[in-house]
Amino acid sequence: MGRAAAARKLASAAVYGGGGLSLLGASLYGLLRAEATVARKAIGRIDGRVPDATGWYGRGRPGPAIKIALLGDSSAAGYGVESVEQTPGALLGSGMAARANRRVHLDAFCVSGAKSSDLVGQVRAAIPTEPDLAVILIGANDVTHRMLPSESVRYLGEAVRHLEDADVAVVVGTCPDLGTVRPIPQPLRQVARRWSRRLAAAQTIAVVEAGGRSVSIGSILGPEFDAAPALLFGPDRFHPSATGYASLVSVLLPSALAVLGLGPEEAPRSTRGEGLRPISQAAVHASKNPGTELDGTEVAGSARGPGGRWVMQMRRRWQVLTDAEAPDPDESESGAEATL
Repeated sequence: MGRAAAARKLASAAVYGGGGLSLLGASLYGLLRAEATVARKAIGRIDGRVPDATGWYGRGRPGPAIKIALLGDSSAAGYGVESVEQTPGALLGSGMAARANRRVHLDAFCVSGAKSSDLVGQVRAAIPTEPDLAVILIGANDVTHRMLPSESVRYLGEAVRHLEDADVAVVVGTCPDLGTVRPIPQPLRQVARRWSRRLAAAQTIAVVEAGGRSVSIGSILGPEFDAAPALLFGPDRFHPSATGYASLVSVLLPSALAVLGLGPEEAPRSTRGEGLRPISQAAVHASKNPGTELDGTEVAGSARGPGGRWVMQMRRRWQVLTDAEAPDPDESESGAEATL
């Protein structure tokens, strides 16, 4: 089975039922179970509380304010960093405020150790805050905790759908490439690479079908991290360092701005393989290429073609992040209503 067909079959299994083991096959799934046990024993622990990025950003900037809900796992929370300014939430809030010249309020609902099934509670908590944008980072714990791929994709798709139904724009950073995690021994590390990439492709399909935009994370935490593990991996050799989190947000920020109509207009560049694609082919391509954004579109008034859902595939120009500010938990919202 080709990779595009495998990703499409997994996403379909999430919607219509089924175990989803065809992603790699039952025998490789057994290897992954063994790999997860080895990895969890080898990965170190970091003492200390994860800083909470919830609060106001963009002091002195005008309204109306942008409200962001940050959902997901430790990669969203910023596990392992020393200060709140180093967290993805603070980087995202500061970056959005600076690029849009608007005040930003960010609520961090993400929890270290969360799996896609935990998005149910996070979405339930986020919707009453009436965010304009939800950013989701999820998937790595689904792999290391051996959640069936079809279940993982189903929970993510449902989370995106509930948010979209509540008029919340959604950007999802898909599962990172786990083939660069040094505590996982070879050849199981290569199994993790295949598994996480195909999971990312299936996540992409589910996200776009539910109305959201996806951004591939895999290679951001992949070759670049593998080339400089001391710089981009944290002390536990699994989570990103502060520099790694900054790289992650620099890829997400352009798509977050674009989905709210606040970023610069960018046209697809054919020289980089961008443009109109069937979703399955685009999802597999995105899983291997960092920062690839997929968004649903129409061709001649139709959202679907012979290859399934039509998508626009782009790689937006990454945003170079300057120093983030610490959130202000007490700033009043008066005079800066949260509606766009």
